[in-house]
Amino acid sequence: MFDISKYVNEQPPKNRYKIQLDRLVKKGINIERFKKVVSKGMKNITEVKRSFCIYGDPQSGKTEMMIVLTAKLLDAGHKVVIMLINDNVDLLRQNLKRFSKSGLDPSPKNFSEIIDPNVHIGKQEWIIFCKKNSKDLQKLIDKIKNIDEKVIIDDEGDYATPNSKVNKEKQTKINQLVEQLLGNGIYIGVTATPARLDLNNTFNNSSSHWIRFETHDKYHGQNTFFPINGHLKYRLNTLPNEYDDPKYLKEALLRFFINASYLNIKTGENYCMLVHTSGKMVDHSEDYKQIIHILNILSDKSPREDFENLVKKIFDIANTYFNPEKSDDIIKYILANIKRNKVVVMNSDRDKKNYDFTQATNPVSLFTIAIGGNIVSRGVTFENLLSMFFTRDVKHKIQQDTYIQRARMFGNRGDYLKYFELTIPENLYLDWHRCFIFHELSLQSAILGNTPIWIEDKRVRSVSSSSIDKTTVKMDSGEMGFAIFDYSEIIENILTSSNNSFMILDSLNELLGNDCLPKFLLEFIKKFSYDGINSLAVHKSTDISNRGEDVNKDTIERPKGFIGNSELEKGKYPHATHHIKIFFNSKNKARVFYRCIINIKFLKNLKKC
Repeated sequence: MFDISKYVNEQPPKNRYKIQLDRLVKKGINIERFKKVVSKGMKNITEVKRSFCIYGDPQSGKTEMMIVLTAKLLDAGHKVVIMLINDNVDLLRQNLKRFSKSGLDPSPKNFSEIIDPNVHIGKQEWIIFCKKNSKDLQKLIDKIKNIDEKVIIDDEGDYATPNSKVNKEKQTKINQLVEQLLGNGIYIGVTATPARLDLNNTFNNSSSHWIRFETHDKYHGQNTFFPINGHLKYRLNTLPNEYDDPKYLKEALLRFFINASYLNIKTGENYCMLVHTSGKMVDHSEDYKQIIHILNILSDKSPREDFENLVKKIFDIANTYFNPEKSDDIIKYILANIKRNKVVVMNSDRDKKNYDFTQATNPVSLFTIAIGGNIVSRGVTFENLLSMFFTRDVKHKIQQDTYIQRARMFGNRGDYLKYFELTIPENLYLDWHRCFIFHELSLQSAILGNTPIWIEDKRVRSVSSSSIDKTTVKMDSGEMGFAIFDYSEIIENILTSSNNSFMILDSLNELLGNDCLPKFLLEFIKKFSYDGINSLAVHKSTDISNRGEDVNKDTIERPKGFIGNSELEKGKYPHATHHIKIFFNSKNKARVFYRCIINIKFLKNLKKC
């Protein structure tokens, strides 16, 4: 007999979270790092943390993490999950497609699918994708403005969302609209570069509740491409400072043909080369013309001088990589397969060109070349990326968040890493290298649960100055103080225990702990000690009991800092660029202070201390 009650009663709860974890397990993916993030994220929400950040390295699998997190949010009863994506149609399509293929229930919708008056939001569950575009956001707000409980997951949360007018007591349009959309909901910013979210106080996110998304075993990132020890596991080809000569792109392209052919013969895989020289479309056009010109010559195979010169160049390069017999096979393979190419220009001119960008990000041809600027700088994942020609430089300071995001070579580079090539001007590589060291050391403070300290110098800045909330962020010229501790004779014994200043610092850290002397600071000092132990001076402790009125003796603080020129003891430590000194009061309370004299600044959000 027909019984309607069987169909209208509440159905058994769905375990979408487990379904997504099982999906990853079937793909051979270790799920522990996903479970850690989800567990901490749900704990934050339970404790009514309205705004927090999840951060992980570029191209480390954050999209899969967001899929798993969304499944858990739905299981926990959150009806509306909104995915905010950069104002990039192709990036929206890429992420929407990956969410859809995961089998999430309900299927994710583009915001344009739900703004129709015939679509009723009601009490149903929704996963809604929307670009960070003022018109799109306003339409979405108009549609769901009456829904209070919602979760926003902001992919690349440090981009566009922060208020760059924070010091003018105004709001940027995107910041204002995201805040309206958020209402009383939960904001989760996801990014590889959280400095701007911190220094901007975006939606009052709490760095003490940030969550680290760890990398997977096959990930190749900073330690691979910018190693401290200088040992490279890939091919780094540095260009001179005057790198505008077209020959450098031509040679990089020919090297890509050689490496892609060698690997394709073995694996049958298609490979991609990324050409990132500029943010200007006119420059992309010039790069495109040059690449097409080379492909035309090799495809024509006419016995002309330009064809002979190109093949001779391939011959010379191949012989530097492989033995003559193997290089001969590679050259023949290139010429036989050169028409299996695809050149894709990835910029905002896409409507005129009508390109499908997925042909570049997931290469459909043996020789796939992607040319792009700002669009490829964030969020776009390149599968089988084998070569990157990167000359995107600036005349003045490089910005950490921007250049870290441009490291498109990061990710799972598999067994072909030793054939991967990065072609880049030498000075730009050195700046980029330092940028990543600063970033990693800054994140160490966040990983330890401390207030993040962002590091800058004359060539590298952490974020755009307009996004820094100057009411709470301290820009220090070089001195840092840490947590208060009990001063004792044991400390004095450590200070005189060795002639090796690094050993003394390690012993102090072991005794005092990371709050009083952070491990990340020790690593930073060691990595930037160009004269070995002579670069570090660990001074004798000083009693501040009789210091002047500008010293707060209880909190052991002084607005101008404690380590002045007289404290540096330059005669005793002529080569020291790093100085450590302990100051204590009459109550035997003390702080460790650090001063750097190599033109490095530290930014710290005092609101979060």
